[in-house]
Amino acid sequence: MTKSSFKRKLTHTDLLIGTIVTLPSPAITEIYCQAGFDWLFVDLEHSTLSIKDAQAILQTAGQKAACVIRVPSIDEAWIKRVLDIGPAGIIIPQVKSVEEAKLAIQLCKYPPEGLRSVGLARAHGYGENFQEYVASANNEVAIVLQIEHIDAVNNIEEIIKVPGIDSLFIGPYDLSASMGKTGQVTDPDVQEAIARVKEIAEKAKMPLGIFGANADAVKSYIRDGYSLITVGIDTMLITKTATAIIKALKR
Repeated sequence: MTKSSFKRKLTHTDLLIGTIVTLPSPAITEIYCQAGFDWLFVDLEHSTLSIKDAQAILQTAGQKAACVIRVPSIDEAWIKRVLDIGPAGIIIPQVKSVEEAKLAIQLCKYPPEGLRSVGLARAHGYGENFQEYVASANNEVAIVLQIEHIDAVNNIEEIIKVPGIDSLFIGPYDLSASMGKTGQVTDPDVQEAIARVKEIAEKAKMPLGIFGANADAVKSYIRDGYSLITVGIDTMLITKTATAIIKALKR
């Protein structure tokens, strides 16, 4: 899936099923592409992946699955380095206010719309596609802001009005932690906060994403209209499968 087709599908709220990648393994990336995931959530926030690892994942995935990279924070150096390796999109974590949302968008877009600095890297065809990329990047690279703190929920009506946001992505686990209910994602208060974000997103016709630990955890979200879905983490999927085998054979 090309960058432009991923953003087009995202903004048209097509159902996009992905999973989180934290391991620097070309084989795992190939397996995920072969399995048919629409997109891969490449995580630089909660993993040991480097920029070099992330680029290798993008190169392995090619056009078979769109790669969207989560940066560690709203940081200019991280954002420009990630965008320069050419992902289909970028995920900005822990956006809590209008000011942070505006800064995130500015750092992701070239002037005059933003503040992104100009370099020569993989995204630009190592120089061969420089003009073409710079002319199209602002329109083709998807920008996803994570709503994963109660402050963001409280500010959601203003955050969602910031121009340039292509999707919001709810992080239920961090959200629960910010409410003093770490891991209690089904708690009524946490679910009420999630419902609040969904309500505002629907009014604004903003595509909405969310994470679930397994397929059963996200089925209700899909029924409710969430379109950018992330199911599981590579380490979690491997662990659960391996543990199930041992339990089945060593009862």
